[in-house]
Amino acid sequence: MNKKLSIIIAVFNEEKTIIEILKKIKETKKNKFEYEIIVVNDGSTDNTYQLLIQNKNLYSKIINFKKNSGKGFAIKEGLKISSGKYIIFQDADLEYDPNDFNYFCDLYNKMDPDLIIGSRFRYREYTRSHNFFNLLGNKVITTFFNLMHNCTFSDIYTCYISFKKKFLDISKLKSSGFEQQAEILGMLIKKTKKKLWNTY
Repeated sequence: MNKKLSIIIAVFNEEKTIIEILKKIKETKKNKFEYEIIVVNDGSTDNTYQLLIQNKNLYSKIINFKKNSGKGFAIKEGLKISSGKYIIFQDADLEYDPNDFNYFCDLYNKMDPDLIIGSRFRYREYTRSHNFFNLLGNKVITTFFNLMHNCTFSDIYTCYISFKKKFLDISKLKSSGFEQQAEILGMLIKKTKKKLWNTY
């Protein structure tokens, strides 16, 4: 029986990139995992929703909201209808490469972790230059988070985190914005036992 990975994509005015990112996700699919691609259109005012309707073959489920309510809100609604054993979030732009899903799937197959987290500051082949103040702010927030939860993450606001859905109580999520990722991580750390963060 195939393992199912639910990929949740919150979109807002992403007409320039949404189809390309969906095609890239399809290209990464591995035979050992079934992909459930869930797109949540969070009140886009451009042609994002029209493009999605015209390309239904590129995703499994779609939710459409007429009003923008924030990324965290969209993610929460996507989580509610997800059916995969594993969850991963994908941004709708092209900053992060879905080919990295392969590393997550390999880790699930080899080690069956409860939680995997990537990092924007540790790369396999190269490093990226960041805005100094954004980098400093991230380091401060991540350090504070690590002290609170007794862990050693290098980047809590990395795009890619993946986890077993059973460890997240969706009904208790309160955040509606980008800060939701820290809230999710905080919940997961308290419940997961086989923690593993991928520093690819």
